[in-house]
Amino acid sequence: MSPTPRQRRAARHHQPDPGAGAAPARGRRAQPITVAAVVDAALGIVERDGYEALTMRRVAAALETGPASLYAHVVNKDDLGELLIGRLCTEIDLPEPDPAAWREQITGVCVRMRDQYLRYPGISRAALAAAPTNEDTLRIGEGMLAILLAGGIAPQAAAWGIDSLMLYVNAYTLEVSLLTDPGNEWVVSRDELLRRLSGLPDAFPQTKRYAAELTSGTDHERFDFTLGLVLDGIARQGPG
Repeated sequence: MSPTPRQRRAARHHQPDPGAGAAPARGRRAQPITVAAVVDAALGIVERDGYEALTMRRVAAALETGPASLYAHVVNKDDLGELLIGRLCTEIDLPEPDPAAWREQITGVCVRMRDQYLRYPGISRAALAAAPTNEDTLRIGEGMLAILLAGGIAPQAAAWGIDSLMLYVNAYTLEVSLLTDPGNEWVVSRDELLRRLSGLPDAFPQTKRYAAELTSGTDHERFDFTLGLVLDGIARQGPG
């Protein structure tokens, strides 16, 4: 009996890529198809056109093969998304936990994760779609947990704090990708948004009065603000 998709995913976490180093068959493409090659091709598509444009058919075309050839290595697009997030996580350096600098260290990890996701528009959809089970992804959580525990944060607060931070990074990068997508016809400029808020009926007095504050923020000011709020909350939970 052939292995189920779940069994194939589990096995891939503990075994080397079976296609790595294999000799190409005569008359076929010059390079063998491997998990790494599939991930490379998929990241190229996402970087150029965004995560929504990613399909198994497009990946297969980039590899000069048919979609059926990919399923020996990747179960489906959701599985591929998990692999993509895992690849990006491997490129994030984790510092040696320093009790005196835990806030700076956690902030640095979140910023590096943010910047990785922003290179590939919309890719955080994949991170939001499933619980992290890939060891490359779990490595980030392990490193963040070590930093918070070294900083004296109680284990429960550290565990939930990491969940909050990761969810926020995922949501923030997804929002930025939507706002900066030139093909998104629903995105409006700040001036237009201010005009619409200012034109609301009198049932929205606070929204009208503080429209400038509601729409303010340049670069990553909102990101820094919210990250600070979360870290302040974690710190108030007391020592472990």
